[in-house]
Amino acid sequence: MTPGTQLHDLTALEQAAAVRAGEVSPVELVEHALRRVESLDPGLGAFLTVTPERALAAARRAERRVRSGGELPPLHGVPTAIKDLNNTAGVRTTFGSTVLADNVPTVDDAVVTRLADAGTISVGKTNTPEFGFPCYTDNELVGPARCPWDPTRLAGGSSGGAAVAVAAGMLPIAQGSDGGGSIRIPASVNGLVGLKPTRGRVSNAPFGSDVTGLGTNGPLARTVRDAAALLDAMAGPVIGDPAWAPPLPPGETFLGAADRPPGRLRIGRYLESPMADAGLEPEVQTAFDDAARLLEELGHEVEDVPPGLLGADVLAAFEQVWSLSGTLLPVPPEREGELRPLTRELRARGLALSAREAMEALTALRLFARRFTTATAGYDVLLAPVTTMTPRPLGWFDADGDGAADFERQERYAAFTAVFNVTGHPAVSVPLYWTPGGLPVGTMLVGRPADEVTLVALAAQLETARPWRHRHPPAWD
Repeated sequence: MTPGTQLHDLTALEQAAAVRAGEVSPVELVEHALRRVESLDPGLGAFLTVTPERALAAARRAERRVRSGGELPPLHGVPTAIKDLNNTAGVRTTFGSTVLADNVPTVDDAVVTRLADAGTISVGKTNTPEFGFPCYTDNELVGPARCPWDPTRLAGGSSGGAAVAVAAGMLPIAQGSDGGGSIRIPASVNGLVGLKPTRGRVSNAPFGSDVTGLGTNGPLARTVRDAAALLDAMAGPVIGDPAWAPPLPPGETFLGAADRPPGRLRIGRYLESPMADAGLEPEVQTAFDDAARLLEELGHEVEDVPPGLLGADVLAAFEQVWSLSGTLLPVPPEREGELRPLTRELRARGLALSAREAMEALTALRLFARRFTTATAGYDVLLAPVTTMTPRPLGWFDADGDGAADFERQERYAAFTAVFNVTGHPAVSVPLYWTPGGLPVGTMLVGRPADEVTLVALAAQLETARPWRHRHPPAWD
């Protein structure tokens, strides 16, 4: 560590290296993270539950392991947190809903176990909207997650709390999940790297909803190398998973991919959305065009993807499939009135579908995914916007209390991300652009199926060409 460096200035990999070198202890890292949470979280809403006693006990165990010698896991002693849509044994897991405010699971999700095995130490559960439905983060338990670059604006969702914790320097890395953009959107809003892995790369065991195939866990980080290291920690199937991505060749890692050139790539500029009239705000268009120019300057071949890849039925089918998730919510009928308007709206839509309508929607998305993947197979990477607008003010989506109108606003705002949950492609948001007013605007890179390696290599090349690590929101110091 150089003189004057604060612990939260260090990346996750730097923190792990400092632990190995004896320059800092896991207890010191966790105590520092908890102090940052205590100081900053009241104004930003990153956490639903903080677990200082558990975190410090885990840090003391990690410290004893350091003193005992021997090989340490790759992220040993590094503080992190778990999104409150993921089950954590013995720790309150609310799914962002008052209905489950006192829910304490008896098992961990597989990704929680994997992160602990990698040496990370969770300090709590990050803020998420009710059952993860919206692309912004707000709920009746702790209120909104606020963008640290401008706390009058929403932090995105549904991994908004995780993104805020990392962007504000409470944590170096955090786990998120993404069923329609829920990692990439908050990464874009908060100036982070957010990677949605390919379908089957990270297990959703034991309870994850794999029926639709839309959702997956993934990393949020300030640097590409940290995101890659966190993906290495998360990746791998669990027996019984319905889908799994092919493993990397022996000896290779996603972190290793960040340290090698991507080569000259054929990149397609993709600007077709299921929302035909969802145009880009000028600042978002500027960010998109800027990213395309940078890729050309780096020697890549950049060309427009021909339109016509999205059939007229894709949006309607996605809306139906998205609402299907609402049919299985663990909500007793007598407590449905506690649900937020959007949740009630989507639950009602899902319950109103017949079995035939549900199967037709699922089949339509599967057929679309096959067509889209075939049509874009000639590109190494697609370049697309993450959102159509800059970060939205608090209350922008739901101030009128109309769940249907809320959902329609979200579809316009996040008009590009969900396509790649349907197809299963890996995708990453990288923070290449800030508006003149100081708001981040991320850019999405989409890889071929199961090809996170190329995405990581390209994102690392972009980070080298236009570094962003030095950029911090006002509350950083």
